[in-house]
This record gives sequence, structure tokens and C-alpha cells, in this order.
Amino acid sequence: MRDQLLKAAKMHAEGEYERAKTNVMVYLNQSVGIGEHSDIVEAIQKELDTMAQANDRIEMIETFEDGTAYNGPRAV
Repeated sequence: MRDQLLKAAKMHAEGEYERAKTNVMVYLNQSVGIGEHSDIVEAIQKELDTMAQANDRIEMIETFEDGTAYNGPRAV
């Protein structure tokens, strides 16, 4: 059950990442046809933020997959 939950969470994050990446590619290659986004740079930044968040989530899930789960900040 644990592995299936991690797999589902990872696949969801990967899907979010790929969707945002596709949107960025559309903005970069076909920005003329995107009328609802007057500020294309802002729209791209939003998608990049989504990609970064999904990537962070994937990395965190991988720490649980390999047994090195994050236990909070390390004491200095």
C-alpha cells in the first residue's frame, strides 16, 4: 500500500510538471495565438513556478522511496 501511494503521488506530480512544461512550450512557440494571456512573461513564470513545485514534490517523494525520508532541518 505504501509503495502504491508513493507511486500515485509521484505520477501526479510528474503530470503537473509535464502539463506546465507543455504550456511553456506553447507560449514560447505559439504566443501569437494566445489571446487570453496579455502578459506572456507572467504566464510563463507561473508555469515555471508550477514546474519547480512539482519537481520539489518529486524529489521529496523520492526520499521516501529510497528510505532517506526527510526528518526536518538538521541541527547546526
